Formats: sequence, C-alpha cells, structure tokens
Amino acid sequence: MCSTPREIDVTSLEAGGRSCRPPESIQDGGEVVTDQASDTTVTPAPDKTGLPAAPNVGPDTALPTAPKKRRRNNPIAGALNETGDMMALAGVVVASAVRHPRGYWGDVRDQMFAILRLCMIPMAISCIAFGLGAPGLQGGNIYSLFGIPERLGSFFIMASVREFAPWINAMVVAGVVGTAFTADLGARRIREEIDALEVLGIDPIRTLVVPRVIAVTFMTGLLNIFALCCGVIGGFIAAVPILQATPGAFIASFFSNASTQDLVGSMLKTTLFGFFIGVICCYKGLKAKGGAIGVGRAVNQAVVISFAVIWIFNYVFTAILLGLYPGIQVAR
Repeated sequence: MCSTPREIDVTSLEAGGRSCRPPESIQDGGEVVTDQASDTTVTPAPDKTGLPAAPNVGPDTALPTAPKKRRRNNPIAGALNETGDMMALAGVVVASAVRHPRGYWGDVRDQMFAILRLCMIPMAISCIAFGLGAPGLQGGNIYSLFGIPERLGSFFIMASVREFAPWINAMVVAGVVGTAFTADLGARRIREEIDALEVLGIDPIRTLVVPRVIAVTFMTGLLNIFALCCGVIGGFIAAVPILQATPGAFIASFFSNASTQDLVGSMLKTTLFGFFIGVICCYKGLKAKGGAIGVGRAVNQAVVISFAVIWIFNYVFTAILLGLYPGIQVAR
C-alpha cells in the first residue's frame, strides 16, 4: 500500500494493470479527482483530442446557472395598469351603490360630517385669501386704472365661480380628506383587517369604499357653494374697503353677469372632482403594502395623482363648457 493518497491511472486500468504513483507524477493536462470516501485520487484519461475528460457529475451536484436579468419596470405601462384598476374600482363602486342603495347611508352621514368638520375652516381661509389677493387686488387695480372698480364684480364670475373656487375646493378636499381616506384604508390593509373582512365574507368595497366615495362626492359639490361665497367675500373686501368701490354697484355687476350655466357647471365640476378624489385615494389605500413606509408612500401618491387629475379635468371641462355656451364669456 502507498502511504500517500493513491492515484489510479485510468489508462493503466483499461490495460488491466494498476499503478500507484504520488500526486507529483500527474501528467500535464490531467485533472485530479479525489474520492473522499476511499481517499483515492483518480485522474481521468485524456480523450483522443488530447484534452482532459470532463469530471463525473453526480445527481446532487449543483450546476452553475447564468445570472437572471432583472426586468425593468415600465412607468408608462404601470401608469396605464393603475388607471385601468382605478376605472374598474369606480365601476364596482357605482354598481354596488346603484344596485343595493341601502345599508350604507349611516356611514355616509358620518363621513359627510367628518368632511365638513375637517374642510370648512381651511377652505374659508384659502378662498377668502385667494379672492382678496390674486383676482381682488390685482384685477381691481386694472379696473381702477379705467375708473371702474365696481366692475370687479363681473370679473369674479370668471375668477371665482368658474375657476379658482372649484379648484381650491378640490385641492383642500384632496389634501385633507383624501389623505385621511388613504391612510385609514392603508393602515387597515397593513394590519390585515381588510383580509379578515374578506375571510368573513364581507365585501370591503361596499363596507369601506362606497360610503367614503359617496360622501366625498356629495360634500365636494356642496362645499363649492361655501367656497364661492368665501371667494366673493374676498373680492368684496378688495373692491369696497380697499379700492373704494360702491357696494351696490359691485353686487349688481356680479349678478348681472352670473348665469345658470356658470353655476351649474361649477357644481357639476366639483362633484366630479369629489368622485375622482374618492376613487383614487381609496384605491391607493387598498393597494398599500410595505408597512408604515408603504402607507406614507401611498398617501403621497394619492395626493399627487388627485392633483394631476383635477388639473387635467378642470381644463377639459372648462373648454367644453365655453365651447357649448360661448355667451357666458361676454361681460355685461
């Protein structure tokens, strides 16, 4: 026997012989294979091409695999998928509310009261300040150059009723109420409360989403009346005490240019704003994942998407309204 690990030459085995050589005598080009069980070193014989033979591979041997390529997320495809999911959720909400219009009005009442309590003071401050600053003082200075500060009332039909009051209304509702909806539903999703409702056979969309969407839709339209009044009050402060306009002339100019199309369009636009805010924020809350950080990310995304949808829809709706009723652009 050899004192060192034996090396069995395969070529000598094929010839019927057995050789025991030290490891230093390995021929060039041979590969050493050690059998741990018998402490035997086997040198595979080179093939006819002169290259060493491939080592034996057992069934439990792990083969090297090529690294997997990471798929890059397409932001456009992701945005389109989310848009489709939001539209599907909106359809489910409308179908559930119309087919079975009972059982959720108590929750709707509670949500409407919460929206009114949260949004009234911020909306009053925002609308009065904006009406006093941008269209009030800036527009009033232009009218004062022509000696007609009383005509500022007609300007507020375009500035307040048609544009900035619905816009500020939607911004406040999305920033205050929409974030609350997303945070609440996202926390429920993280704590697996929504999963528990599904296990118990309770529809989470009808229980949690439908009351919130209906409440924010109605209240955004109703709060628009309050926003219009606050905006006109800001313009009245700019025209009468500051620019020394006549109160009666300001009010007469305002109502002489007011039209049914402007008022109905403003109410309809803000009502649709509320519906979009409710669907977007509830969707983001239901899809939240990743713990507390994921909830915060969902709230941020919900607000940004809501703002973008409000701006785009405001432009489209106003363009359609002015195209259908061009007479409302004429100052009287």
